[in-house]
Amino acid sequence: MTTTPPRPTHELSADEARRIALRAQGFLGAPDRRAGVRGVLRHLGAVQLDTISVLARSHELVPYARLGAVGRQTVDAAYWTGRHAFEYWSHAACVLPIEEWPHFAFRRRAYRRRPQWHHDLPDGAYDAVISQLRAEGPRTATELGGAKNGGEWWDWSASKVAVERALMFGEVVCVERRGWKRVYDLAERAVPADLLHDELDDRECLRRLVRLAGQALGVGTRADIADYHRIRGEEFDAVVADSGLVPVRVEGWDKPAWADPAALASEPRGRHRTTLLSPFDSLIWERARTERIFGFAHRLEAYVPKQKRVHGYFAMPLLAGGRLLGRVDPAREGTTLVARQLSLAGPKAIAPMAKALREAAEWVGCDSVRVERTDRPDLAPALTAALT
Repeated sequence: MTTTPPRPTHELSADEARRIALRAQGFLGAPDRRAGVRGVLRHLGAVQLDTISVLARSHELVPYARLGAVGRQTVDAAYWTGRHAFEYWSHAACVLPIEEWPHFAFRRRAYRRRPQWHHDLPDGAYDAVISQLRAEGPRTATELGGAKNGGEWWDWSASKVAVERALMFGEVVCVERRGWKRVYDLAERAVPADLLHDELDDRECLRRLVRLAGQALGVGTRADIADYHRIRGEEFDAVVADSGLVPVRVEGWDKPAWADPAALASEPRGRHRTTLLSPFDSLIWERARTERIFGFAHRLEAYVPKQKRVHGYFAMPLLAGGRLLGRVDPAREGTTLVARQLSLAGPKAIAPMAKALREAAEWVGCDSVRVERTDRPDLAPALTAALT
């Protein structure tokens, strides 16, 4: 049961809330290029990982959307060198700033208390993996004895089960990715000594994560903010009053909301970024919020049977002028970026879609763009002209 929210301190129009959200997520105003990818990570607090790679993997698309054509090797180096980040369960599997290691102690403790798991762990397997890492240094699951038993992808080997369990417990961390395989090492070697502790109680951890989520979103409902790091609603209720966020009322929102006070201190203004968004981008990863703020219904169809897809396997929404104006399902054929399925909100979306496609093509090493299908055949000639 939720508690009665306090009286709102501010009234926001729907447009103000939208612009606050855009600025908080790094899409309104000049990007901080000096801080680079690590700055984006710290600003967002979490960058979701996913195995799907079309133009690029989602953790590469997130900084690209905010900074432009940052090198893909630069992205990986920013995450996995110099002990600046760690991988853990947040909104989903995410890259997280290393400074937040202490604030995920509540989740590590919960995993350690967990009575049942999907995979059985044979006796001695856990200790064997820890001993091997201690003796031999960073290793992939394959190097630790094999990632799978030879069956389906979820048929993990004992060593893979053990090392993933150790990651959840916080005894092991991912220190690198090799061909998308995790490279594991002991947390005692990979996490700075001043951060390697579980001393903060659950309440302090949750208070911090609610505050960070509110800052990253700018303004959000209880569900928006709790979902950012996947904490429970009742956990949000227990700490929001002490989080520093302030209650607000947003025009058209039928539920109470909270905002970062810094986001309310100045009017959000500046240049809007025109870009394609990963479906796992934190601006849009919560579908109900995306529809509420942008009036744009989006669904990842990668796991929908092909014949039932409407917008395509990995449809990427187009952000332009602070609005979501269409989407495209991209692919690559040699040095051609192919828009397999493209949707446009109207004629005003033609120029920004062409710009976003050209920039994305150049970023991934393509020198041309081809549109296969569009939901607006009447706009296809103008789009083709804009792409040349």
